[in-house]
Amino acid sequence: MDLAVYAVQEATAKGRVYPEAESSSGRTPWQRDRDRVIHSTGFRVLQYKTQVFVNHEGDFFRTRLTHSLEVAQIARSVARSLQLNEDLTECLALAHDVGHPPFGHAGEHALQEGMKGYNGFSHNDQSLRQVTRLEQRYVDFDGLNLTWESLEGLAKHNGPVLDPDPYLKAYNQFYPLELTSYASAEAQIASISDDIAYHSHDLDDGLRAGLLQFDDLKDLPIVGQALYEAKQVIQESPATEHQHKRLRHEMIRRVINILVSDLKKQTSLNIRELCPKNPDDIRYAKIGVVQFSPKIGHSNQEIRQFLYKNLYYHWRVKRMSRKGQLLIKELFEILSTNMDLLPTEWHSRLENALKTKQQSGAFRVVADYIAGMTDRYAMEEYQRLTDLAVLA
Repeated sequence: MDLAVYAVQEATAKGRVYPEAESSSGRTPWQRDRDRVIHSTGFRVLQYKTQVFVNHEGDFFRTRLTHSLEVAQIARSVARSLQLNEDLTECLALAHDVGHPPFGHAGEHALQEGMKGYNGFSHNDQSLRQVTRLEQRYVDFDGLNLTWESLEGLAKHNGPVLDPDPYLKAYNQFYPLELTSYASAEAQIASISDDIAYHSHDLDDGLRAGLLQFDDLKDLPIVGQALYEAKQVIQESPATEHQHKRLRHEMIRRVINILVSDLKKQTSLNIRELCPKNPDDIRYAKIGVVQFSPKIGHSNQEIRQFLYKNLYYHWRVKRMSRKGQLLIKELFEILSTNMDLLPTEWHSRLENALKTKQQSGAFRVVADYIAGMTDRYAMEEYQRLTDLAVLA
């Protein structure tokens, strides 16, 4: 497929931190980036990291991995319709959560508290750290040596960064990512596709778990319309088993379609009005070009508010989140005050950090170790460090 003039493409690419010969087999630089992300440790462990429901609560709830795959599917569809770089878009969609700690935002809040005074913690900063430093798969460099465009997209997918986190600020001094401008259209698509994916699949998981009921959704913008249409289809079809499941899937499919269709239409209008001649025209625009229409954008915010009130703050979810937060908090306290308990393979990183004589560096090693855990490994590690019964 021919790319639009405003798409990221090889002719205008800015290369990699560490120069490499590009593929001789016809793969684009961003296909290579995507493949490096998929084969990375950070991506692989997303399989057992919480989205909303902790992994052991059921095999059918989303995890960070299945969420990332759903984001990539939506993002690639949007990028294709706008003649943008699908490979870069997919790479960013798959990589956006590789720095997320166990137990979702509860785990992140615990690490933020533990790292207060030591340059803090954020999963966005950690994702960049994961792909630029923590992955150790190559002889010549740490990290995955992704292209400038992929790193820019990870750093700025939520918009210009005027107050960067410490690691991003330091990395930007080493390898400038033009933080005060917007990212590429491809990165903007990956970001808004994240919203579409988690709004729709969190509704699905909430219904599956019994924390939400269809009656709760009938007056919710977009969702209520999708539910009404799905009911009409169900009523007109022959009676079958598992009607609740079918109704749920019919509704969610329509929610995604409404959001994606509007996003494509409004973004096309925005691009037509801007009339960009190259990717930088997108980057230096006054506002992001990838957007919903005002009406759908407002409705999307209402869905977000509904989910916070009725799902994320549901007592059952809060109870599990609280347990996860306490576990990560205690794990951080134990390891940060007894750093010799870190596994052997982490000792060299700790020694290097201590050579700088900056206490924050040693604490960062502990945060890196915990952030890379799965939910299950965090629980097992906590038990190993606290439960004398394991000695029996």
